[in-house]
Amino acid sequence: MSEAKKSREPRMPKVFEALITLVLLIAVLAIGIVIYGADVHVPMFVGVCVAAIMALYLGHKWEDIEKMMLDGIYKALQSVCILIIVGILIGVWVNAGVVPTMIYYGLQLMHPTIFFIATLLICSITSLATGTSWGTMGTMGVALMGIGFGLGMNPGMTAGAILSGAYFGDKMSPLSDTTNLAPAMAGTDVMAHVKAMMLPTAITYVICIIFFGVLGVTQYHGGDADLSRVTEFANALNIAHGGVFHINPVLLLPPVVVIVAVAMKMPAIPGITLGIFVGAIVGIIFQPGNCDPGTLFAFGMNGFSFTDDMHALLQSSLSAETYETMVTLLESGGIKNMMSSVAMTIIAMMFGGIMEGTHQLEVVVNQIKKLAKSPAALVTVTEVTCVLSNMTMPEQYISMTMPEQYISIVVPGRMYAEEYRKMGLHPSVLSSALEGAGTVTSALVPWNTCGVYIENTLNITVPEYGMFAMFNWLMPVINAPGSAGP
Repeated sequence: MSEAKKSREPRMPKVFEALITLVLLIAVLAIGIVIYGADVHVPMFVGVCVAAIMALYLGHKWEDIEKMMLDGIYKALQSVCILIIVGILIGVWVNAGVVPTMIYYGLQLMHPTIFFIATLLICSITSLATGTSWGTMGTMGVALMGIGFGLGMNPGMTAGAILSGAYFGDKMSPLSDTTNLAPAMAGTDVMAHVKAMMLPTAITYVICIIFFGVLGVTQYHGGDADLSRVTEFANALNIAHGGVFHINPVLLLPPVVVIVAVAMKMPAIPGITLGIFVGAIVGIIFQPGNCDPGTLFAFGMNGFSFTDDMHALLQSSLSAETYETMVTLLESGGIKNMMSSVAMTIIAMMFGGIMEGTHQLEVVVNQIKKLAKSPAALVTVTEVTCVLSNMTMPEQYISMTMPEQYISIVVPGRMYAEEYRKMGLHPSVLSSALEGAGTVTSALVPWNTCGVYIENTLNITVPEYGMFAMFNWLMPVINAPGSAGP
């Protein structure tokens, strides 16, 4: 009887068993997304089923597996709240004229040949000042995507410049939670951590500036056609030129309020909510014909949509291409439009909860550590683990200042700290590796919450912007050989 009882006790997974779960997850995701063009949700749920079956095989009772999934979902509720509130914010800001005003003034300043560099710098400064890539993408990023549309830019290139700047600031800003978390996990201080990151980050950033500068000059020459489209797009925004929104500099106040609130370390949920209320107030003042409590409630729930009169006006005054661009860009936001992200977050947390509770990822990483025979190899292994974490363990503690990369810093940081000490490496080498891969690569994974957030916020998918997110994929490559020096 005691032997039978003992056989039913859960056991640690073997390496090949954990690899089966991970390989099948990645295979199902790849087949579903690449071959069949399916949304990520159901393939991800198949991965949950695989992880649950493996957990049963390892001796876990269904009640325990269910608790693992529910624990993961519970820990993701802050993420769900933020996604919902961001949906409300976008719907309210578009209707209030906030986003159109940001786009309008940007169109007056931008020129095709300098647009990508300007986008990179604007997002870098904003993210450095606030410490948040999500906040930067949700404010400056949305506006810059609109400006890019108006200038006739490739949306993937525009998003790549936005992400490169946003993640540069998130990685280097002392205000960023990841910048403070990485040294804490590695056992060093923030200043030593930032100093260790400076050289590889500076090299990567200079390459990004050159890349986006050359891209702007070679791809776009600022000809009359481009500038005439800018004028057409801008006029359609401004009611003074026959457009549909009242444009006023005061409408820039809501994003400033959000950026300042986050920079002052106000928690994400009240900070974003404050931006919603400020946007609603200025909208009622400046868009009296379109913005009232009823429309704010409706657009907060369903997302902004043009009225029939607005559609008729835009169709009569715009080319078909510009009209479609404006509708695609501005008819967005709302709680309902965020439900896909919410569902993806919940499913991902179900998988993450099982992987954490059954120690499947842990045994794989422990085996990988044996491959690190030199400092450079150890840094490379650390970065691979960070990427693996971003792919298979979506974050469970997400906020506007602490996005998805949290677990890809915590797990490898805890697992490899002793190995760095054994090799005589300063802890800042580990913290630099954690940020060099963990913080930036989550945006390149379609089923990762960062990838989902970007798709819903900027209306673009990972395959469309991935190759142009120069900073995000180049940073681990530059960091690996450069951070393991003496």
